Parts: sequence; C-alpha cells; structure tokens
Amino acid sequence: MINHLISKKRFIGKSLFKNLNYYTREEENTKRYIKVFLQENMKEERKATRQSYGEILEKLGDENKQVVVLDADLAQATKTSIFAKKFPERFFDLGIAEQNMMGTAAGLALSGKIPFASTFAVFACGRAYDQIRNSICYPNLNVKICATHAGITVGEDGATHQMLEDIALMRVLPNMKVISVSDDVETRWAIKEASKIKGPIYIRLSRLATPIIYEEHQKFEIGKMVQIGTGTDATIFATGVTVSEALKAQEELKEKGINVRVIDVHTIKPIDDEMIIKCAKETKRLISIEDHSIIGGLGSAISEVLTEKFPTKLERMGIKDTFGMSGKAEELMGYFKIDKNAIIDKICD
Repeated sequence: MINHLISKKRFIGKSLFKNLNYYTREEENTKRYIKVFLQENMKEERKATRQSYGEILEKLGDENKQVVVLDADLAQATKTSIFAKKFPERFFDLGIAEQNMMGTAAGLALSGKIPFASTFAVFACGRAYDQIRNSICYPNLNVKICATHAGITVGEDGATHQMLEDIALMRVLPNMKVISVSDDVETRWAIKEASKIKGPIYIRLSRLATPIIYEEHQKFEIGKMVQIGTGTDATIFATGVTVSEALKAQEELKEKGINVRVIDVHTIKPIDDEMIIKCAKETKRLISIEDHSIIGGLGSAISEVLTEKFPTKLERMGIKDTFGMSGKAEELMGYFKIDKNAIIDKICD
C-alpha cells in the first residue's frame, strides 16, 4: 500500500487529503493508516499570492507590451521587483508617494498603457483613496490596483499596517471590480484576466503563504464563485486566505458526519447572486468568513443579496469592528477566530 502511495504522490495532489476518496473502499483502519502516512510524508505546497503576482507579471510583460508596472518603494515586498528586473523601461518606482502613483497610473492608462499599480493595501486604499475615486474610478480608467499585505495576516507589522477595510472601501466605488484571490493558480488567472478587462480592478493579495488549492486546468470566471463540495449541512463562503482554512475545516467536519460545501468567493464585486441564492436554498446554514472587518466586506455583500432576493440568516465570521495587533499570522487568525478551528467550533456549536 505505501509503495503504491509513493508512486501516486503526484496523483494525491497539492492539498493533504484531496484524493483520499479514491480509497473509500478500503477498510477504515487502512484509511487511518493512509492519513498518518500523508501527514508524516507529504509537505503541503504553499505560496504567498504576492509571490504569484510578481511571477505572473513577468510572464504578462512578455505577452503584452502595453503592460507597465508602478510601485511605491516596496518592490521587494510586493514582488514587482521580478518585473522590474526584466523590464526596467516599463517599471516606475514612484517612491513613498502613493497618491502620485495612482495619478501617474491614470495618466498611463489614458495613453493606452495597462498599468498595474502596486503597494501595500493600507497605503493603496487608505492613503490614495481620493485619487482612486476621482482620477481612476470616476473617469473609468483602465488601472489595475494590486494591493499586497492585506488583512491581519500581515502579522508582526501590527494594526497600522493591517488593512481590514479595503474591500469595503473599494467595492463601494462605481466602476470598480474587486477580486480577492486564494492561491497561486487563482492569482495567476486573476492578473492575466485583469489585463484583458477594461476599467479599474482592485486585486487583494496576501503576505502569508497559503496552500495551493487548484490544479492548473481549473476554470475561473469573473463574477462566478467556485463551489467545492456538495454538502447540505452548511455553506461556508470564504475569500482569500480563509479559503484554505475552510477546506481544512471541511475535511475534519466530514469525519464528524457533517457535510459542508465551501464557496471560494474570488470576485466580491460583481457578486455572484445566483450562487448565493442556490446555497441558501440547498443548505441548512450559511456562514461567511474573511480576513477583513465584518462591516462592509464579504459578509456584508452576501447579506445585501439575501436581504433583497432570498431572506436567510447569514453567520458572519471576520474581524469584529476592531483594529488588528502584532503577532504571527497564524496566531492572529486563531485569536480573531478566522481559522479552521473557529469554523469547526461555529458549525459544531
């Protein structure tokens, strides 16, 4: 059996128990043995979405000569340095001047370029909000705002750098699309897709390395959520770094006889009304989870749809109207109750 597993390592996949159902006809003690083997021998593949962003930008630069990249003295952290190294003539470091960077991006868009403006989420949305609103969204310009280090998973940088309001700020702006990616594959799709779509797009990226969820052939579509699993006991709507936490909870809940479906909400605006209503009709409970304030974020967006189209209770998990704090990312997720254990506790309560 173990030799068979080793030969099937590629098949087993990138997440811990992804294809365990392949062995569902084995005896229960054999299945437990397999799980122990996987835990001890299979390292979960992880990558921060900011790293994926830097890597796909470089490839996009080869494919489309109109792509230009702007940064605000954070190229090493946002990973735009990868693009800068290969295409120095199409890379612009505006220094610690995010407002100027957004204005410059608007000017480049007017000249026919496809600018990707990059900085930390707290600076992109907080410091440069006026320029995004009036210089990019109002004239509906083709600017892609790629904000890394979003949410409390920025970790040790603390409350001043943990942007918990960016989804709320960006989704309220007319003409703006809002995307929050969960893994490497989804990030590479989102960046390439953004380059093809006219108009402003906000893409939320994380500092924390997260598990790779999807296979290369996975299909995504702007405004369409991804359903993982068909459980009817509950639906977990998750976005960004919380998607992998929801999937871990899904596996453990299954062992308790509780079957849930996980919905990856990669596009928060436009929101997928049809999927929300479908899950409300098909499952007993609805839960949203996000590395963001529960005010104005994913939970609020889903609640707006339910209130108008299919009144149903939604249990929102997120940061409860407070600032963050300094600490390791994983510890903060546990403290603010947006990790796997918090989801399990919520559903088993």
